[in-house]
Amino acid sequence: MPLSALASRDGRFLVVSLSGWREQGIEVVDRALGKVVQRLPQRGAFLGLAWSADGRTLYASGGGADVIYVYSWDAGAPVRAALTDSVALNRAGSKTRRYAAGIALSSDGRRLFVAENLDDSLAVIDLASRRVVQRVAAGPYPYAVAIAPGRVYVSAWGADFVSVFDTGANDVLSARHPIDAGRHPSALAVSRDGSRIYAASASTDRVAVIDTRSNRVLSWLHDAPPGGVAEGCTPNALALSSDGRRLFVAEADANAVTVFDLSAESAGDSATTTRDRLCGRIPVEWYPCALLVDGDSLCVVNGKGRGAGPNPTGPKPDIPLSKEDPHGYTLGQLNGTICIVPAAPEGAVLEAFTRRVTTANGWDAMPSERRAKYPPFEHVIYVIKENRTYDQLLGDLKQADGDTSLTFFPRAVTPNHHALAERFGIFDRFFVNSEVSNQGHPWTTAAYVTDFLEKTTPDDYRHGRPERDEPGDADDPAAGYVWDAAIRKGLSLRNYGEYSEPTAANAAGPVRTRAQLPALAPYTHPAYPPFDMAIQDQRRADVWIEELHEFEESGKMPSLEILHLPNDHTSGVRKGHPTPAAAVADNDLALGRIVEALSRSPFWKSTVLFALEDDAQDGADHVDSHRSVVLVVSAWNRGGVFHRFVNTTDVLATIEEILGMEPMSQFDRFGRPLHEIWSDHPDDRTYAALTPAQSLTQMNVASGPDERSSEEMDLAGADRIDDDELNRILWRAIKGTHRPYPGSQRASLQELVRAR
Repeated sequence: MPLSALASRDGRFLVVSLSGWREQGIEVVDRALGKVVQRLPQRGAFLGLAWSADGRTLYASGGGADVIYVYSWDAGAPVRAALTDSVALNRAGSKTRRYAAGIALSSDGRRLFVAENLDDSLAVIDLASRRVVQRVAAGPYPYAVAIAPGRVYVSAWGADFVSVFDTGANDVLSARHPIDAGRHPSALAVSRDGSRIYAASASTDRVAVIDTRSNRVLSWLHDAPPGGVAEGCTPNALALSSDGRRLFVAEADANAVTVFDLSAESAGDSATTTRDRLCGRIPVEWYPCALLVDGDSLCVVNGKGRGAGPNPTGPKPDIPLSKEDPHGYTLGQLNGTICIVPAAPEGAVLEAFTRRVTTANGWDAMPSERRAKYPPFEHVIYVIKENRTYDQLLGDLKQADGDTSLTFFPRAVTPNHHALAERFGIFDRFFVNSEVSNQGHPWTTAAYVTDFLEKTTPDDYRHGRPERDEPGDADDPAAGYVWDAAIRKGLSLRNYGEYSEPTAANAAGPVRTRAQLPALAPYTHPAYPPFDMAIQDQRRADVWIEELHEFEESGKMPSLEILHLPNDHTSGVRKGHPTPAAAVADNDLALGRIVEALSRSPFWKSTVLFALEDDAQDGADHVDSHRSVVLVVSAWNRGGVFHRFVNTTDVLATIEEILGMEPMSQFDRFGRPLHEIWSDHPDDRTYAALTPAQSLTQMNVASGPDERSSEEMDLAGADRIDDDELNRILWRAIKGTHRPYPGSQRASLQELVRAR
């Protein structure tokens, strides 16, 4: 996950900062050779890189290590960069987490300004003494730092402004009024004369153009897709052309770089065009997050590069993950890349580039042109489960594309999943949008994940980045969640356990639940258990079915119901907890009971139920580690096997079309709703839940390294564990130690395009 890059003063090398799960540190890339010639591991790394004025010293932010690393640089030596020192941001013994992010050098080279992402502050380091001499408040999650004459600018990633500081004598900072720069401002760029600051607002698909003389926004550059909503391109890195008249914007979620010709006012150059103009887009690879202009070339650093691929030599089952080949884990499969593209594409070349971006993102298939006629649905039930791949659950479903050797939970454990797939149909090319759990629930409920989550997830899974629960966090999508869309539409709503937590006052008594998000509070069932592996999903089904009977009596049922049904997450082999098979069987029976109750209710013909996993983690699947299970259940399904490409946001697009809700991001707006599964006539038959052959109360009793590992896992809340380790424990518990864990693999881009 490379997040930033700098060119050496002679232009021969690029220095890249890696903030990935597998590797952290810096790499030196020889541009002529096109390869990495030096790797320097660091205990932590994030996006900050800066050269000294003479280009002989390199400073790199240490992320969660709470330090700034100092390297000597000699482009002519065999070892070009060498660590010479590090500057601690904390005093010895301090427990405060700083998390070094963006950095910038003062104009005289005497001070280094450091955005402290977890401390909401800007630190000033005196480079002669190697110590912090000042610290000032800089807003929630400060990200990037930029220097203009007499001033320092810091973007507040978790807010909607850029902080401004005057530099007085000895670079002592004094705060000025912050500048409104759009939601979640991240990257900053400075014009050559310092008269303009450009600030990317990733969550609103805009770039603010700021006049540093008046400290106000002169204009906004808009890079939302044509006809789309204003979230989903994710502008998150900026670079100016050599003459300052063209601005390049990395669109992380469009896999593109937008090219803007700047007006005289926006560029601070009277020789430029009369108005700002989006000229076109350049296609690059997955998740571009750093840009660098060098002469007539534009260097684009892609955080996820070409994506993950097959890993036939995946992790071995009896060796701890830290000692294995880390490329076997989903996050470890991702490698950044660097693309070199023309910095001034014009005419037919830029037009062709733009068409490629438009087609790849589906922007040329406008939603209004493909709306389908749905059955007379008035109610949608959205069931969110936890972390299983397709092959783990349905690999033994003979009519679809499965691999029985990878099936953890066969028909005897999951009879209802199998029966529902056989009666109502199955998509065997369903892929979750997320890599890991951090992104799973936002993708599943908001059709989008912010650049904050994308950029902090690798380190969170590597080191455990501290969480902060506070209003306005940078991981909240601008358009909100699916329940916000329902509320805006005026739909009736009920939430069962999603984004919920137990109330402290009732922790020792009957389960009482409250919503974690204020918008959900009025709609959340107070007795539906939140995530807790000690509570069976049967209890959750009981609560839901009980309220369904109340709806039957009143003749009214909410338009949208959201159910968290989490026990297929399992507790691993923790002693005294249900075995993995028992937990999944519990989940299976609960889902079957919910469908049975629905099919016996008067709402059966007017309701559709969608059940999916929030993510697939890296469990074994012979097609792709992101391939998972989605079940669509209604009286109007025509059944069969559907081989078309479907992902999480396509399901959300379907729900939105059925209920008439507005899309939340470009992903559901330009999604591919499930139009092909409906019949012209309803099937009135009820569904009878099947009792798994697997006992639901079987408990783990074994001891050993896996049991000890399970005991150390935090199972009090979703997504707090090493899911790769848990999947290995599950494999050993079910398959035994004699069968090697198969690892994960992902389909190539070409295979996914063919499937689509």
